[in-house]
Amino acid sequence: MLSKLDEELPVPHHAVLTDDPDKILDFARSGLRSGLGCALVTLVEIQGGAARSLGAHMAVREDGLFCGFVSGGCVEAVVAAEAIQAIRAGCDRTLVLGKGSRFFDIVLPCGGSISLVIHVLRRSEPLDAVLAALASRQRAGLRYDARAQSLEFLRAAAEPGWEQGGFITSYRPATRIVLCGRSIELKMTISLAEAVGYDIIAFGGAGAEAVRPEQLDEDSAVAFLHHDLDKEMALLEIAAASRAFYIGALGSERTHRRRCDELRRRGFSDASIARIKAPIGLFPKARDAGSLALSVLADIAARRAAAR
Repeated sequence: MLSKLDEELPVPHHAVLTDDPDKILDFARSGLRSGLGCALVTLVEIQGGAARSLGAHMAVREDGLFCGFVSGGCVEAVVAAEAIQAIRAGCDRTLVLGKGSRFFDIVLPCGGSISLVIHVLRRSEPLDAVLAALASRQRAGLRYDARAQSLEFLRAAAEPGWEQGGFITSYRPATRIVLCGRSIELKMTISLAEAVGYDIIAFGGAGAEAVRPEQLDEDSAVAFLHHDLDKEMALLEIAAASRAFYIGALGSERTHRRRCDELRRRGFSDASIARIKAPIGLFPKARDAGSLALSVLADIAARRAAAR
């Protein structure tokens, strides 16, 4: 009789094409709950360039299904096969790909190397805690203890990396974007934001009553897509007093001077007013709705990537 380790391995293939950490963690949790062995793969070291950032994940089930990426898509099947072997052996392992790897036939396009930890999941509680935190728009983290081969939930996010024998992965809730504007610009920006996976609050009128101050947390952005200061002012006051990482508004320099003067009249400091990006967007003078939406969302994404 063949032992479990000697049984033929299933052919790995993607179950879901995603690199969203919450979806990857949920995939792993669902596998555990259904009784399947699962592993969480984490990118823990980069030498040279890499397609993904430190902390990038894959989740792999013993039946061969996996999701997530730790590179550009060229090594994921190999990683999944290694993870399935780790699940069957019941023991974590480290995998190096690229320069210095035992897989001499796998060369990363960047010419460097990546190191991965394959952690065989034994309980879902740390994943449950992270997903619950993200659902309530709280930042969170996981600490992988290499010696104990265990995961620990962290209540606050930190920079990903090794710390005293453990690797920390951080998670932030989905970008929330509050949109206020006119019909076609608003419609196009909503369409693109939905495709990206943003959490959207949108309205076409004055609409300040639609937004509560606590909704504008440090992972939120606010974009004003009309030129009417009277319509935007109530929400602009809320945004300027919030922790939102991005505030942007349409309008000429003259319009923005009027906007700033009105905010000063209402008691806002120059520092608060300076947070407003005007004219909004990553590239100037976007005239059509599609270009404007792309410019606004690219600007928000760039600021989000830089924000900590």
